[in-house]
Amino acid sequence: MANFKITISDTKGKSITKELKDNDASPLLGLLIGQETDASLVGLEGKIKITGGSDKSGIPMRGDLLGTARKRILIPKGVGLQDTKKGLRKRKLLRGNTISEEIYQINSRYNAEIKLEEPKKRR
Repeated sequence: MANFKITISDTKGKSITKELKDNDASPLLGLLIGQETDASLVGLEGKIKITGGSDKSGIPMRGDLLGTARKRILIPKGVGLQDTKKGLRKRKLLRGNTISEEIYQINSRYNAEIKLEEPKKRR
């Protein structure tokens, strides 16, 4: 079964990380980048929007690349490519926009503010 580490960021810039295993992770399988799902999977109310992720080797997902497979594509800019000289294109290995069992980390955006637990003060 699938194991995911999901990072959830809110509108204020706060983020939390949760680990989902087996049956908890199965509702995320097959979702595309840009789709919304119920936030009750991670213990929040409302919805979360999938914004990206990476596989077990660190290969990033790209929203305009269909499917789950890894592909070597020629890109001028965007996800998976750092700043380059003008007109330069590079062939990069990227993963498609569909969440599969090979994906390890999922990045998402929460539509409300995340309430974080305050750390305990030491004396």
